[in-house]
Amino acid sequence: MALKFTVPGLDEAASEKIISILQNRLSQEQEAALVLKHAHWNVTGPNFIAVHEMIDPEVEAVLAQADETAERIATLGGSPDGRPDAIIRNRSWKGIDLTGRHSTESFLKALVEYYDSFIADDRKAIAELDELDVISSNIVQDHVQELEKFQWFMRSHLV
Repeated sequence: MALKFTVPGLDEAASEKIISILQNRLSQEQEAALVLKHAHWNVTGPNFIAVHEMIDPEVEAVLAQADETAERIATLGGSPDGRPDAIIRNRSWKGIDLTGRHSTESFLKALVEYYDSFIADDRKAIAELDELDVISSNIVQDHVQELEKFQWFMRSHLV
């Protein structure tokens, strides 16, 4: 990776490691938006409208997270990769296997499981970033707080 520059206080090796961690998070954030939109379009059954309408704001929130992550990568001198093949190339998590239309309960259970991995991966990134760059770590921490809140919303529908 050829960096255009580094920010004051970070050397090139640290910047490259931070960018790599953030690129992985960017890819999962982008995929999460797609997974959520798929659920939004295909959810059926009891509580349809509540779940359908609950998902769209989360799509926007996750896309805003992706934008913030991509801008941090650029700030660090990197080039964020938002192409679909980057999502696949960076994928280190399990996706959702639901295709087609499914009940609200099925989608919510699958999304809760997806968020378990998403949040755990973000928390792992935070631990790594804490040692490298507190600014990047704080960005991901803010993302986790939002993700955990939405996961709580989904779990509350399942009680």
